[in-house]
Amino acid sequence: MILVWGFLLLLVLIVVALVAFTARTAARVVAAVPPRGQFIEVNGQKIHYVDRGTGPAIVMIHGLGGNLLNFDYALADRLLADHRVILIDRPGSGYSVRPESAPANLPAQAATIAAVIKQLGLSRPLVVGHSLGGAVALTLALEHPDSVGGLVLLAALTHAKEEVPPVFRGLAIPWPLLRKIVAWTVATPLAIRNRDVVLGVVFGPDPVPADFALRGGGVLGLRPVAFYNTSTDLLAINDDLPALTQRYGALAVPVAMLYGRGDRLLDYREQGEALKAKLPTLDLELIEGGHMLQFMHPEICEAVIRRTEARMHP
Repeated sequence: MILVWGFLLLLVLIVVALVAFTARTAARVVAAVPPRGQFIEVNGQKIHYVDRGTGPAIVMIHGLGGNLLNFDYALADRLLADHRVILIDRPGSGYSVRPESAPANLPAQAATIAAVIKQLGLSRPLVVGHSLGGAVALTLALEHPDSVGGLVLLAALTHAKEEVPPVFRGLAIPWPLLRKIVAWTVATPLAIRNRDVVLGVVFGPDPVPADFALRGGGVLGLRPVAFYNTSTDLLAINDDLPALTQRYGALAVPVAMLYGRGDRLLDYREQGEALKAKLPTLDLELIEGGHMLQFMHPEICEAVIRRTEARMHP
């Protein structure tokens, strides 16, 4: 009996230590990378965004587990001389707050982005979506066509994947309570331990920028709220994506896509060429590179954006 109580006490002490470590790490992350934009209330959610520059509007939507700093690292500044660039933390990502009761599926996220576009007074902006943000952008164009003038998809998710990529399998926790327990105990130390392996897949074959953690917003993923909401997003992806793929041919706005042939998360054939088959007008460009194109190939991303904008206003 003494051994049992001793084991339980040890277990409690371990859990307390993990929770304390997670809370301390989250506080240090917020201090190191605080919000740098503004907040807007839409659809019962508090959305964090950065709005800079003047001229035709470009709205940028980041991918799974990312945040708006993914675009602010190298791409946004290339467009600010002649554009108004709005970077958005997707609902529940970065510093945007999504209530746990709010849906995380693609139509819900697209509706929130559409509400932000409306409140900011934007008139059918060019929308840029990376990875999961590409799926949100496509949903936005299909469900809220008055909110989109053109689409640029960077390494975008366009078709459902049967299996979760190995580096993301730890996020596939279907039970909210267990998801929260994991978020507040082992998720942060495991993320720190596995950082090099995960980033090697996410960026590879391109190198990982040395300053990705702070300047690129990487450390924001160490907060328990980030793990919980990223897991929620991952599990909601396939709720609507298979049905949405049947509607791609109805897209009437200019659409361009940039993909890296070496992408280790999403296959350009299953995502890019598959979209081209359903949308023959797609401007698909393939390059040698990985998944994080806006970091490693911002000049090519900029060229695709400007090319698409020219198609919007022939």
